[in-house]
Amino acid sequence: MIYIFDENAGNEVLTLKGELHKYLVKVRRHKVDDKIAFRNEDDIKKLHTYRVDAIEPKKVTLSLQDSKVLEIKAKKELHIGWCKVDAKSVEKVLPSLSEIGVSKITFIDCKRSQRNIKLDFKRFDRILHASMQQCGSTQKIKFDTSSSLEEFVKQNPDAKVFDFVEKTLDEVKDISTVIIGCEGGFSQDEKEFLKPLEVFRLDTPMVLRSESAVMAVASKVLL
Repeated sequence: MIYIFDENAGNEVLTLKGELHKYLVKVRRHKVDDKIAFRNEDDIKKLHTYRVDAIEPKKVTLSLQDSKVLEIKAKKELHIGWCKVDAKSVEKVLPSLSEIGVSKITFIDCKRSQRNIKLDFKRFDRILHASMQQCGSTQKIKFDTSSSLEEFVKQNPDAKVFDFVEKTLDEVKDISTVIIGCEGGFSQDEKEFLKPLEVFRLDTPMVLRSESAVMAVASKVLL
């Protein structure tokens, strides 16, 4: 881990018990005088460095050595409008999207979205917490929902669209918001509605699953 989230990070003294104690001592094998980085989600831009002062059978005591503002995030923002897919498909790629630096995902109810999909944003946040600690990011992906493509485009008129057309992504500039379809893609009515927007494809002959398209587009735009 690059750092560890703790609600008390920033205090002069930290006392860690339970699973975190087990992780630091038995998994990470930290010893007295080791330095460990922490962040507090309430002030995530600050990085707090602690020294291990004492390791006991059921707790670890650390003292604050340094606090500084150190923000780690992608060089540009990317907002993905993702037509709803199964939550398990989202969960599989969330850690990678966090590492790449996606700033926001809005899940859109589209014609071919599976019905009765329940998106658990609290569970998504727990997945992001683990990913952010591993990759060092201080930017947590924001989540939102939209009832239709029409509503999303009204709120994001500068959005670009990923679909299977002639123009490739290399020909599209300044992407800050992108719409990506669900499994089966956009319906014919949706394609007609999206025509006035800039539509592009990736330079591959393969048909991509929705989550693969999200990963590929995010990587091309941000990395």
